[in-house]
Amino acid sequence: MPHPEPTRLTVPAAARLVGRIRVPGDKSISHRALMLSALAVGESRVKGLLEGEDVLATAAALRAMGARIERDAAGVWTINGVGVGGLLQPAAALDMGNSGTSTRLLMGLIASHPITATFTGDASLSARPMERVITPLSRMGADITASPGGRLPLMLRGLCPAVPIEYELPVASAQVKSAVLLAGLNTPGVTRVIEPVPTRDHSERMLAGFGAEVLVEETSRGRVISITGEAELRPQSITVPGDPSSAAFWMVAASIVPGSDVVIENVGLNPTRAGLVTALRMMGADITELDPRTVGGEPVADLRVRHAALQGITVPHDLAPAMIDEYPVLFVAAAFAAGRTVARGADELRVKESDRIAAMRAALEANGVSVTEHDDGLSIDGTGGDAIPGGGTVTTRLDHRIAMSMTVAALHARAAITLDDASPVQTSYPTFFDQLAQLSGEAA
Repeated sequence: MPHPEPTRLTVPAAARLVGRIRVPGDKSISHRALMLSALAVGESRVKGLLEGEDVLATAAALRAMGARIERDAAGVWTINGVGVGGLLQPAAALDMGNSGTSTRLLMGLIASHPITATFTGDASLSARPMERVITPLSRMGADITASPGGRLPLMLRGLCPAVPIEYELPVASAQVKSAVLLAGLNTPGVTRVIEPVPTRDHSERMLAGFGAEVLVEETSRGRVISITGEAELRPQSITVPGDPSSAAFWMVAASIVPGSDVVIENVGLNPTRAGLVTALRMMGADITELDPRTVGGEPVADLRVRHAALQGITVPHDLAPAMIDEYPVLFVAAAFAAGRTVARGADELRVKESDRIAAMRAALEANGVSVTEHDDGLSIDGTGGDAIPGGGTVTTRLDHRIAMSMTVAALHARAAITLDDASPVQTSYPTFFDQLAQLSGEAA
């Protein structure tokens, strides 16, 4: 899955943003819906699946291991699974493109199957450490040979039966937790993950929904998630809610561009993912939840966001796990707030698609924003609602969230901001620029 040719893009300011949009399906849920459907016996149906490059990489890998996955003209995906323990030996290397989620979760799936798989990825993914997943999966019996630094390409030889373990997460990571739980699906006995700091819980919810025996307990050590192995998963019909990480860009954009009034439909508001809504409201954002409801076990609402005067805050560290992917666009909101915003507690940003702390500091400084970099976040002095100077060029570093976050910053800048490469947006939000044109009144 080669990375597309760089697409240089200059983004001008917007007069205002008005209208209703529906963001793509939640990326985390889309990955998990495909994986668990591929391990169920029978046909599952998924509506609203995110059709970005990352999720398509997951679908391609599952097809290579025996699942039949098809999409109809109406955008409904059908998955005929192979059953837990039924994954087949792939004939070629599994190309993960830019998707760390695909890589880490599929490593978990394969770890307890008697097959061998080689994982490859693009330059950005190949620079990201996999040791945090390699460690627990190796304890379960998988034989993993990685490139120097615990990086891709790597080869994983699964063990069946694998060994159930109890594993305490050294860092808050939903991907590591999910990889161990997915390995536990085909492992005799009970596999346990202890997370001292809660992370997004889509895996636990969806595993239980497919029929796995999952127990979640609150203890003095933190949340303990137990899964009983050798499960038989039942096929499901799933409607994927809108991705809160994608909605985040419009929440911030509508908040900072004067005169804006935007409704974002069908946004997933799982409490383990809603940290940005909490942080923006602390800053004074005008966000109203319309028609709150539950869809497929996940809380959902339409969000109406109107322009508001934002105030600088010190972001509580305990919000970090619930908004880790939204920090780049939170940094943008801070650039337009009154006073200083201190957003720390996010060490994990150093090992995302890029070093998002360094990347956002460089991008904001190039466009006239006063920024102080810390080892775990940024402090940002805002404009008090005025436009930032702009006029700089952003190095997006093959990172979709850097590209979209700085597009949002450009919407209230005195001079247009240029992205050196806008193509990474395709990994998670293929319609992003079309929807921007729609909200700004520039759609054809």
